[in-house]
Amino acid sequence: MDTPRNETWFFWDDNADSPAMNMAADEALLVCAQDHPHPVLRFYQWDRPAVSIGLYQTWNAAPKGLDFVRRPTGGGVVFHDYDFTYSVAAPPSHWLAELPPQESYAPLNQVIQRALQTLQQPAQLSQDLIPSEVDRATMVCFQHPTRYDVLANGRKVAGAAQRRTPDGLLHQGSLHFGTPLPFPRNLLQNALLDAFHELHHISFLPFEPSPDFLSRRDTLAVKYGSSEWNLKR
Repeated sequence: MDTPRNETWFFWDDNADSPAMNMAADEALLVCAQDHPHPVLRFYQWDRPAVSIGLYQTWNAAPKGLDFVRRPTGGGVVFHDYDFTYSVAAPPSHWLAELPPQESYAPLNQVIQRALQTLQQPAQLSQDLIPSEVDRATMVCFQHPTRYDVLANGRKVAGAAQRRTPDGLLHQGSLHFGTPLPFPRNLLQNALLDAFHELHHISFLPFEPSPDFLSRRDTLAVKYGSSEWNLKR
């Protein structure tokens, strides 16, 4: 499917926040996706070393000694220490949400691939699937590449998980090199924004969260900070 030309998205360069607040902000973007006139791309950080686990994973998949939170999306265990995290929220009528679930990962990970190449880091998209014998209830995300994940020197360095509801599509992604980022964060951020424009002809406007949106996010943060949510499996 060809992507539209000269599309406008919102860009939210968010602050570092707690695990619960970060997941609440992403779910709020999904719930409000049809209220916003454009899709939203969010870059964010974590205010402490933490782990997120997939929606369908068992809570004890998270290693002991780190704060953890259950994501609103699937996938495996992700360490948030040196990583670069981002999300995309789009309404169900958007071309990205209309792609088949597996195929919708490709255009976003192609952006990451192009950005890394711009920063002189060769990168490829994986064509393999996770073997059926891998236990998805406890797997660590970056140990198991799947189709359209981003590889560098044969190692997975970028992956993502999604959730689709009647409100739209939420895509949560992470770049992790196993060490501190090999280039300054602002250079990576700018390379990603440039790659969105180059590959998909997307321009960005600043996202200004409304009071209603922030209120919804704060309410959802209570859920993401609760044992009832995080220990439910």
